[in-house]
Amino acid sequence: MDELQLLRARVGELEQRVEHLRVSRRVLMNLLEKVEREKVALVHRLEKENVRLQRDNTRFAKWIFSKNREIVELQEKMESSVQKA
Repeated sequence: MDELQLLRARVGELEQRVEHLRVSRRVLMNLLEKVEREKVALVHRLEKENVRLQRDNTRFAKWIFSKNREIVELQEKMESSVQKA
């Protein structure tokens, strides 16, 4: 009789541990899903930022090229006016 009670108590303890493990697994899975969602959101935000930076970089490169062309044209005008004088 004593052994049966010990076995039932042990079964009860093991059932409790199993339930705690189930809860822990659910918590961990929820955390994992949350981290995965946050990662996807971060990647999406970084991709958008990358596109914006590439667009800004292209715009800046065109502006630099345009200013460089203006400088070359002004230098040519100066050289031609010096040669005429």
